[in-house]
Formats: sequence, structure tokens, C-alpha cells
Amino acid sequence: MSHPLPKGLTPQQAYKLLQDDPQALLVDIRSTMEYLFVGHPAGAVHVPWIDEPDWTVNPDFVTDIRKLLLGGVICTEESHCAPVILICRSGKRSLEAGRALLESGFHQVFHVDEGFEGELDEQHHRGTLGGWRFRGLPWEQC
Repeated sequence: MSHPLPKGLTPQQAYKLLQDDPQALLVDIRSTMEYLFVGHPAGAVHVPWIDEPDWTVNPDFVTDIRKLLLGGVICTEESHCAPVILICRSGKRSLEAGRALLESGFHQVFHVDEGFEGELDEQHHRGTLGGWRFRGLPWEQC
């Protein structure tokens, strides 16, 4: 049996969906350190998928997302489901986290395929080959 995966969006598509749908939720799932010190998309909420100190999957992840939507994930085919867009560093953790949401009954789950920083370039730097920040979309740093 194949497991459902969240739909991939470019950073630009994710930003447009957020502009077009006021119910859409952008969730940064990176660690607290990444969220605070590397920067994050403006308006994103932070729910880590894996975080320090234990670096294990957050057992409350799905529940935390449900709370953010105030129960808005319970929707039928006819009613509007609030889209949930996940973003991580380069689009890998967001696939795993998105799968967990889909398996828990969420319907509209997306992930930013380039992440916030994008893939590593030949010099092993991020931020030069794609990602939310590279694409010039609004972001902030603490």
C-alpha cells in the first residue's frame, strides 16, 4: 500500500496560496535553533517535527497542528479544508511530517519542495540553489 504524500509546492506557489486563502497555515517544522537563528518565513508558525535535546519525532506534532487550526481539519468533500503548508530546511522533513498529517485525516497538506534554505551547492552552502529566502519571499530572523 502506498502512503500518501503532501503535494509539493515551489516557494512562490506556497506564498501565493497563503495570499489567496486566509485560512491557509504555514508551519515551519525545523528545530527551534534553525527557526530562531537561520530565520523563517514571515507569518509562519513554529511546530518542530524533530527538535533538541533528544532529536526524536515530536509526539505531539499532529495534535499541535490540530490546535492551530482549531479543529478546522474536520471537513467534508463539500466544505473547504484549511490548507496546511509545511516548510523545513530543504524539503525532506516536511515530506515525512506531511505524511503523518495525511495519515491522521488531514486533507489539504502541502510542503515547500525547496524548503527555506534549499539544497547544498558545490561548496556545501545552502541558500544559493533555491529555497524560500533565495526566492526573495518575506522572511525574518530573531
